[in-house]
Amino acid sequence: MEMVNITIDTRKIQVPKHYTVLEAAKYANIEIPTLCFLKDINEIGACRMCVVEIKGARSLQAACVYPVSEGLEIYTQTPKVREARKVTLELILSNHEKKCLTCVRSRNCELQKLAEDLNIKDIRFEGEMIEHPIDDLSPSIVRDPNKCVLCRRCVNMCKNVQQVGVIDTNERGFRTIVGSAFDKSLAEVPCINCGQCINVCPVGALRERDDTDLVWEALHNKDIHVVVQTAPAVRAALGEEFGMPIGTRCTSNMIAALRRLGFRKVFDTNTAADLTIMEEVTELVDRIKNGGKLPLITSCSPGWIKFCEHNYPEFLDNLSTCKSPHQMFGALLKSYYAEKTGIDPSKIFVVSIMPCTAKKFESKRPEMSATGYPDVDVVLTTRELAKMIREAGIDFTELPERHFDDPMGEATGAGVIFGATGGVMEAALRYAVELLNGKPLEKVEFEAVRGVEGIKEATIEAGGMKIKAAVASGTGNAKKLLEKIKNGEAEYHFVEIMACPGGCVNGGGQPIQPSKVRSWVDLRSERAKALYEEDENLPLRKSQDNPFVKKLYEEYLGHPGSHRAHELLHTHYVPRENYPEDK
Repeated sequence: MEMVNITIDTRKIQVPKHYTVLEAAKYANIEIPTLCFLKDINEIGACRMCVVEIKGARSLQAACVYPVSEGLEIYTQTPKVREARKVTLELILSNHEKKCLTCVRSRNCELQKLAEDLNIKDIRFEGEMIEHPIDDLSPSIVRDPNKCVLCRRCVNMCKNVQQVGVIDTNERGFRTIVGSAFDKSLAEVPCINCGQCINVCPVGALRERDDTDLVWEALHNKDIHVVVQTAPAVRAALGEEFGMPIGTRCTSNMIAALRRLGFRKVFDTNTAADLTIMEEVTELVDRIKNGGKLPLITSCSPGWIKFCEHNYPEFLDNLSTCKSPHQMFGALLKSYYAEKTGIDPSKIFVVSIMPCTAKKFESKRPEMSATGYPDVDVVLTTRELAKMIREAGIDFTELPERHFDDPMGEATGAGVIFGATGGVMEAALRYAVELLNGKPLEKVEFEAVRGVEGIKEATIEAGGMKIKAAVASGTGNAKKLLEKIKNGEAEYHFVEIMACPGGCVNGGGQPIQPSKVRSWVDLRSERAKALYEEDENLPLRKSQDNPFVKKLYEEYLGHPGSHRAHELLHTHYVPRENYPEDK
């Protein structure tokens, strides 16, 4: 790697030639403030908060886009630089809705942190303060333009990474606003509700729809039996909301906190993930053996499903008919569990704690009501659960050890890894290979489908045939993969797609990390490690070995793919070329 010699604030260092000044400063442990910058997503020098003085340059330069070169001399804290940053920040604040105490991002706002760090004591400028309507029609995402700082992080995430492109900058000059075409609501455009825009927003301009009041109301209704289920990715990230290191697994703390909140039963969505594998692999093997539509594409990610409905309706027949695990679990809780406990299903209130904002939309789909009641009544994100824990005054880090409730709390390691990209594929292969070979699988790890690469491919030999598999995470990568399949450039038997880059561990409802963390720490990998560690430590690591799932089929469902299983656990999807949200 070619290196160059530069000087930053009189410190002489060597850095790679392809670095920007901001990267060089990071390498030298010199802090340069940023606001619009997000590595590999938004590197446009728009906000001017990262300006530095370059010897020989006629004006201040944005460190996030200015390349280093041999002999470059950089100054990050001259009076000229400090004053420019303060003026820029005050101008941004002059037109910002300053309702910080009631803002969803209070205590975790990058703009608020900048004002503190730069010692802003007063705002010398009076902004125009145009008042914009709040877009709250989407079941998943609320957009508040009054808090927007026009950093364009959300725009580039939506347009370039996810390649959905439903938001962009409208108008010009002082009237510039981030929004959808023709000022439409997110509910009226092909938004997939993935929430990645929320994760990258530095302020409170984007947030999930807050449904915590509905859950509090249910918890205090003595006539309702309120149960909760938690997705695997939640345990790998919830601790971040309470100061724990990124990637800390806090399963026991989470369960104990949920009990303190008043839920009657605390279940593990991993149980239903095991069930999903039984149904999905049965569907896969049937399609392979009987000439069904291939590749079979997983259907666990509602953001991906909606992306497919909008943009690739020709692939709808390729989608697995399986519901996502939490919807399967909801259907079972209002059927099997209701019968076993003698509780009227109309009195059972199911709450799903998910890393995903798209599951809020999914739970409201009319197809998701197998018993005549919604499979899931309310979906809360990881962040919303953290809010409830704080509101209840629970010390999350000091809680007794607790375990998921029986009889529906048993799960295997295969269910746990659903939260990472490639996890559904690996869990499925653990069953499919064993099923096709007709003998127990000795080595359960399939490393070829692990990792955070956007697209991964693998060929696995089983039953005298070669199963070709592919994994994509992030709908931008899904688009690339689907185009290859569409154009005949690649053929697969089985494809896993997750809407969020890195899978559910990086879902739109996970704890938000600021740019100075997100830009330099791979959240996807760190959180995924926690899930793979839990998988390794569990006594059962294959879905087909889950004793509860076996019992469920024996007592209630009959066998994978049975008529009753299809009634409760399977569904269908619809084309949305004209963006009909009511289908």
